Amino acid sequence: MSVEHRIAHEEIVHTKLNDSQMRENLNVAMHTLQRNRLKIIEDKFENWQGLRDKAMQAKNNALMSLEERLLEFEKNAIKNGIQVHWASSSEDACEIIYELMKEKNIRKILKGKSMASEEIGLNHFLEKKGISAIETDLGELILQLNGETPVHIVVPAIHRNRYEVGKIFEEKLGASLESEPEKLNAIARKHLRDEFEGLQMGLSGVNFAMSKEGAFWLIENEGNGRMCTTAPEIHVAICGIEKVMETFEDAATMVHLLTPSATGQFIPTYNNIITSPRKNGDLDGPKEVHIVLFDHHRSDMLSHSDYYEALRCIRCGACMNFCPVYDKIGGHTYQTIYPGPIGEVISPNLFGIDLTGDILSFCSLCGRCSEVCPVKIPLADLIRKLRANKVGEGKNPPLGASMLKLNKCESLSMQGFAKVATNGTLWRLSLGNAHYFNGALHRFKDSLPVIKKWSAFKELPQIKGNLYQQIQKLQGVHYD
Repeated sequence: MSVEHRIAHEEIVHTKLNDSQMRENLNVAMHTLQRNRLKIIEDKFENWQGLRDKAMQAKNNALMSLEERLLEFEKNAIKNGIQVHWASSSEDACEIIYELMKEKNIRKILKGKSMASEEIGLNHFLEKKGISAIETDLGELILQLNGETPVHIVVPAIHRNRYEVGKIFEEKLGASLESEPEKLNAIARKHLRDEFEGLQMGLSGVNFAMSKEGAFWLIENEGNGRMCTTAPEIHVAICGIEKVMETFEDAATMVHLLTPSATGQFIPTYNNIITSPRKNGDLDGPKEVHIVLFDHHRSDMLSHSDYYEALRCIRCGACMNFCPVYDKIGGHTYQTIYPGPIGEVISPNLFGIDLTGDILSFCSLCGRCSEVCPVKIPLADLIRKLRANKVGEGKNPPLGASMLKLNKCESLSMQGFAKVATNGTLWRLSLGNAHYFNGALHRFKDSLPVIKKWSAFKELPQIKGNLYQQIQKLQGVHYD
């Protein structure tokens, strides 16, 4: 959902919490993905942690030399016959693709799975120009037919079970009502085969690009991506600048981590490494290959010492799969292209904390996301820093911070609490005398900053006696 059409924060949270079917679907799916990941790591990897360290270092090296990597990639890609385009904003990226289509008089494009195209809003942009952008990934196709946005960055329709998918195919494609996966796949295959016939332009995302080779790597499980990149005359790839690595070996390290983390597979079903357009003597492949390298505030993130680490993300979705909040509210509650813990970090940086900062409350700071991230992004720490920026207490504010409307009363309350909590004498004094304010706390709970939101869902405790002494006794310390 675009930031211009965001539903009220509390409204969508309650709606999704009360969607029992969605919660059941997500609960089953998330636990399956968790088990798959844990089993493949145990069965197939001797030094998983060492591989994570290697990947983190390779990503950091690429990010710290990003300008050099990008220029090297451009030079070698052009040498290979790939046409390179640069886009600063999402609008620039959409315009480049539209102009290519207009130049070739193309009115339809088939898309492999691409979160980058979702980020730039390509489908809606082309639709306004009278051009059809058709999804070929099974999950994305289901969502497109049903008028939905992705709920997950790897498995976009994971909130729908097979019975719901069967009804969507019946209503939107005129197919017979089915619920068996094989029959549902057959319906989708027939529909898409008809679309692929006579295709002139296909579009894909990019998992990793290699600057020294001037090539890029796509991984997938369905084969639709290979159709989009080899069947048409023209292949266009959309690539965020942070995806550019230095070497093929660096990219291979990422792929070794990506599929186990995402779906619990040892290797992906399809590896597509695009090195050039069709050459003389080749039997298939596009005559033209274009790649759009787009920024969209990634350079701003890279310049932030607090948030640059999020650019290591390889879009595996492991942080979502293990998040105890995500599987209760689903991806649509975040109302951004990137949900879950990683979305809580990159969405405020890409779209503005003033527009997406409300999602920062979807975190218990349990740290599971940081623990499972294959490239060791300290997600919980970054979310905490963004929360500080949201209330005007951060030292390195992200995009949109200047547009935030701060709650002065809440801000003063938190400043007062911080002063007390960091002073031993004041802390002991306040806890020792807290019971004197018990009556006022309960009487005015509906109007006190912070307290009113907390008390809307939980019972406020009755404070009795010296809390400081009670805490000391619980910790085994005798207080005299």
